[in-house]
Amino acid sequence: MHIPSHRAPITLEDPDTFWALIHQAKSACAHDMKAMETFILEQLVALGPESAWNFHHILHAYSSLAYQYGLWDAAGIIKGYGCSDDGFIDFRAWLIAQGKEVYLAALRDPDTLAEIEPYGECCFESLSYVGSDAYEQLTGQSAYTDELSPAARQTLFNCLRKEIIYKDGIQFPREPKDLPQFLPRLCEKYGGIKRFQTAQCTWNLDQGVIRRLLQAGKAYDKRGAKKQNSHRKGGILR
Repeated sequence: MHIPSHRAPITLEDPDTFWALIHQAKSACAHDMKAMETFILEQLVALGPESAWNFHHILHAYSSLAYQYGLWDAAGIIKGYGCSDDGFIDFRAWLIAQGKEVYLAALRDPDTLAEIEPYGECCFESLSYVGSDAYEQLTGQSAYTDELSPAARQTLFNCLRKEIIYKDGIQFPREPKDLPQFLPRLCEKYGGIKRFQTAQCTWNLDQGVIRRLLQAGKAYDKRGAKKQNSHRKGGILR
């Protein structure tokens, strides 16, 4: 990836301008999230309101594109006690702060997060607000109220989605006993397989949509296991 100068404007048409600022902030501040927030805020104020507004909307679009139950399970494994709705928002901001390569790899396979050092409880709440904070300093308005039009939002999503490859089955949540099959390295790193054989499910089973998705995930994984067994035995898939 070409890394432009952090003085380059951040544009909706070129998401690498967004990632360049993330990369430079991460390089300058490492695991100090407060320093990273300050670094980004100062750069966005220097770049002007359009860049601050664009940064805000790109970050939130990337966060929305990472709203995948398989990634949510990965966050719960790393945290060790599950992950709330708000916690998953902050986790996705933390994931974005790790840079483009880590973000894309985690969507391609959340198990790659076993290679990433966790810090700050894997929560970076303030990163979600920094673009709007800069925009408000410059204009007196919130980027949350100065929204993209639906057409522009869809165009942005389509642009960002081009580089994302999702792991098969990432759209489903799983019960703890099923996680070692889907995320073996994370399960081994954070407690070992035995932990997940006895752990309580942290998904809200009172929600019908969650129950249906858990069942759909079981069926999906079962079909995948059958395909693997067929390949091992030299069978022909029909």
